[in-house]
Amino acid sequence: MLIPFLIMLREGMEAALIVGIIASYLRQSGQQRFMPAVWLGVVLACLLSLAVGVALEMTEQEFPQKQQELFEAVVALVAVGILTSMVFWMKQAARSIKHQLQGSIDAALRRGRGQAYALVGMAFFAVAREGLESVFFLLATVQQQSSNPLAWLAALLGLLVASAMGWGIYQGGVRINLRRFFRLTGMFIILVAAGLLAGAVKALHEAGLWNQLQSVVIDLSRVLPLDTPLGVILSGMFGYDDTPTVSELLAWVLYLLPALFLFLRDGKPLAKSSSAPLSTR
Repeated sequence: MLIPFLIMLREGMEAALIVGIIASYLRQSGQQRFMPAVWLGVVLACLLSLAVGVALEMTEQEFPQKQQELFEAVVALVAVGILTSMVFWMKQAARSIKHQLQGSIDAALRRGRGQAYALVGMAFFAVAREGLESVFFLLATVQQQSSNPLAWLAALLGLLVASAMGWGIYQGGVRINLRRFFRLTGMFIILVAAGLLAGAVKALHEAGLWNQLQSVVIDLSRVLPLDTPLGVILSGMFGYDDTPTVSELLAWVLYLLPALFLFLRDGKPLAKSSSAPLSTR
């Protein structure tokens, strides 16, 4: 439940931040007549993301068991790759995203008759990026959580909360430190990605494509079984397995340690970070 919620909360916040900056800048520059074009881009991106998610889910159901395992492994690997790039992209872009977007908007507004189309494209690609990332994240996490039906409800809740926060930021009634938000959620999502990678290695083994290093490192089934409440939570959040193999543990460690080191490197300690939030104004 928590992972789908946080995924959609973070992805929704990124999309809401970008759309909020566009909307706020249009309002400040007296170009509000172009807002319908922005919303058209948002709607088209949401429809595309939904269509891709439905298509991938239906495609998986058509596969035999081993092919399903392979499909799940591929989705998990794609999710890890996109997720990692997203976390590091937001870390680099958070400081300058507002100025970059405003420059792009100025360029779009100078295009004469193509102004509306340019703004549709800006909103579409901004939201489609986050939407397609969310599709892969959610498919990968839901597959590893045995298709918990409540996961989709949690994802919807996360999206609704993100939308409400984005609207609040745009209106100026909600003030949060977005740098701190993206930093904390970034560290958490790296942990999630490590679990997804370990799960992908397991799925590749079950598909018959990876049979090396399959000896069990430690048997925790008597100490913390997967079917206990804590085991279910840890499995859903971080890919916990009560009988991890050497290959699964290596994948988890060899991804987690370098990713966390690079993410935290050159970053200011949270205690010293500015309390001023990123603003769309």
